[in-house]
Amino acid sequence: MKSRLLLFALFGLFSFNASVAQTDDLLDEDPPEYTKFTFYSTRIVNSHTTEMLDKRTLDFRINHRFGELKGGYDNFFGLDNATMRMSFDYAIMDNLNIGIGRSTFERTLDGYVKYRFLRQIDKFGNMPISAVYVAGMTMNGIAPPTGRTNYFTSKLGFMHQVVVARKFSNKFSAQLMPTLIHRNLIDSSQFKNDVMSFGIGLKQKISGGITANLEYFYVLPNQISKQYYNPLSLGIDINTGDHTFQLHITNTRATFEKAAITQTAGSWLKGNIHFGFNLSRQFDL
Repeated sequence: MKSRLLLFALFGLFSFNASVAQTDDLLDEDPPEYTKFTFYSTRIVNSHTTEMLDKRTLDFRINHRFGELKGGYDNFFGLDNATMRMSFDYAIMDNLNIGIGRSTFERTLDGYVKYRFLRQIDKFGNMPISAVYVAGMTMNGIAPPTGRTNYFTSKLGFMHQVVVARKFSNKFSAQLMPTLIHRNLIDSSQFKNDVMSFGIGLKQKISGGITANLEYFYVLPNQISKQYYNPLSLGIDINTGDHTFQLHITNTRATFEKAAITQTAGSWLKGNIHFGFNLSRQFDL
């Protein structure tokens, strides 16, 4: 009997030591270190990046796009003619952002929901990319043409976008942006209500908090009028912490995806280039 009790005691002690050792091993495991600053802002120029606002952070953003530079002194190189978008973005959670904006371009009201479902890991994990899904909606505020039946739904447009990014080094990042735009109302039956495009975004760090950026969308053929062009934007980001100041030149006057992708009337080859800037200020709530 004593031998059995001794055996049970030794077995219990071994089990206790094994469980303590296993717990210690779990505590010793390092948590993953996620990649930071794949891009300096939640947007490159018009399109989203995989960057997210921290939980309970509000981002107030103003986007300005001026007239054509080739207008010369008559319109002060485009500064006399401007379109503007003002927006508020808010982080419900670290991986879930929402936003609403109002643009002078067609008096458009727009909103979006953005969810990050993958996040690149630098250490203590294996995830080579970050990825977000963005669902957006726009409402055209221009009075509809008379002489025909107009519906409220004719003012609406929708966007679905997946952004996949990778930070290759401390200086260089890239992302792909397959994007679907749906327009409830189009000018002619020869065009498409659904417009599929593929975007690319690049970031090259110059020094400190300064980066050079590129944003380009290729619209698949025979979807929109031939008077429109693929949007290309080149810019510089200046990050100072809570502020991000973006300067850019582009061939589109629009400041949101639906219009930039489907309604860019300017061509780089024809000199239809606009200067613009985005200003972002974040607040912790």
